[in-house]
Amino acid sequence: MTLAELIEKGGVSIWPLLFLSILALGTIIERIFFWSKVLIKEDQILNNILDAASTNWEKAGEISSRYRNHPLGKFLNTPLQLENADPEIFHLALETSADDELILMRKGDKILEGVIALSPLLGLLGTVLGLIRSLGSISLSDLGTGATSGVTQGIGESLISTAAGLIVAIISVVFYRLFQAFWFNQVRVFRKAGSDLEVIYRQKWNQEQNLTV
Repeated sequence: MTLAELIEKGGVSIWPLLFLSILALGTIIERIFFWSKVLIKEDQILNNILDAASTNWEKAGEISSRYRNHPLGKFLNTPLQLENADPEIFHLALETSADDELILMRKGDKILEGVIALSPLLGLLGTVLGLIRSLGSISLSDLGTGATSGVTQGIGESLISTAAGLIVAIISVVFYRLFQAFWFNQVRVFRKAGSDLEVIYRQKWNQEQNLTV
């Protein structure tokens, strides 16, 4: 069945389903591109910043500034730009920066959630409307005669919208769960990176305080 035939036989609900499928596809492509950039450079950025922070704090700040277009680099750059901050202030800056970046990394989730919720309902609506149209075209006097032969075909065509809605929802669910897994892994990475950087900073802070005493 071609796309034109699908639209013709699927009924009025095919049009919003087509819009949702395009919306979901655009979101999925954008998120795949985003996560590919995040995951490919993540280890390199983390190692460069932490290695520099353990020996030269100022250099670590310069390195993180170069990676501000990456969520992990931007997360670590915010506390690294603080000057002689109290460890508690440093910890608060880490938490705030992590929350901001993790929220931005969930961009597109609401769109996929909406597509997942609406697609099956629209498909079911199209089927119901198709059944009403098919069954409403016959009368009691037509039962058992050849006049009802087209009803079966009409019912089959009305189920096309349900199938289309389920297909859109299933594909969206698969990628939604994949992106959720990536996000939860980033939460773990951010916590580990933040803890490591905070330990280095507290050691640096204590050494400076001991020198001033």
